[in-house]
Amino acid sequence: MSELKIQNEQIKIGEVNTLKIERDTDFGYYLSAKNYEEVLLPNVYIMEDEMPMGSLLDVFVYTDSEDRPVASTKMPYAKLGEYGYFTVVDYKTYGAFVNWGLPKDLFVPLSQQKEYFNIGKKYILRICLDEQTGRLYGTQKIGKYFNRETKGLHQNKVMDAIVLAKTPLGYKVIADKQYEGMLFSNEIFENVKVGDRKKVYIKTVRKDGKLDLSLQPIGKNAKISEAEGTIIQLLKEADGIVPFTYKSDAEEIKKVFGLSKKNFKRTLTELIENKKIELLEDSIKLL
Repeated sequence: MSELKIQNEQIKIGEVNTLKIERDTDFGYYLSAKNYEEVLLPNVYIMEDEMPMGSLLDVFVYTDSEDRPVASTKMPYAKLGEYGYFTVVDYKTYGAFVNWGLPKDLFVPLSQQKEYFNIGKKYILRICLDEQTGRLYGTQKIGKYFNRETKGLHQNKVMDAIVLAKTPLGYKVIADKQYEGMLFSNEIFENVKVGDRKKVYIKTVRKDGKLDLSLQPIGKNAKISEAEGTIIQLLKEADGIVPFTYKSDAEEIKKVFGLSKKNFKRTLTELIENKKIELLEDSIKLL
């Protein structure tokens, strides 16, 4: 059953809007919100067979080089209020321009840079809106956007995170687009780098509103359950057998399964006892 679309009451810059295809022009389709505001969808995005007049269409709305609202069926790497890892494609005395997946590059004013940007280098930025001009821009100064209200947060709550920076302790992340958190190096058993998006679990909610996070669920039973799923899935993908045992190298286990050797061995024991796998001389086999 297809999802029922609901037309936007008004056009919102920096967001996905559901708008009605109102009229055809030489330049493209004009789309409207319920309040009769209109925005142009340029010809380059139009597929007439899939876009009949009067139908509702999901589009991203931003401003063109002349600061006029324009619609796109192509989505940016991040929308208003979201974070992304963007490459600098041009630099001027007044700011930088980064590729955010749309024809018009995203502007990062000099005042919103914590350091001078270099062309070709990537930076974590938040997408913001200048209320006066209606223009979207990127900012590297993201500290003021962090939410310190921790009501409703609890251990093992699952969150989506983007890796912000490497620190002596591990990696600083932004969780669920609003919380500042930390992944500790001694608890990471997979490759992590700045810009990665990861599923994380709350380990501890700190009094200062920051979160200690983990890439694995917290607690023995939770860890085994998650690890079991990982091992079983990899066995299925490998036609039911993989060349690993209790004696396998810790780095290889980490590389293939994303688990510590201790957690791997404990999970193998659980799977063997539950008759889900069989331990052979030089491999494990799915039953």
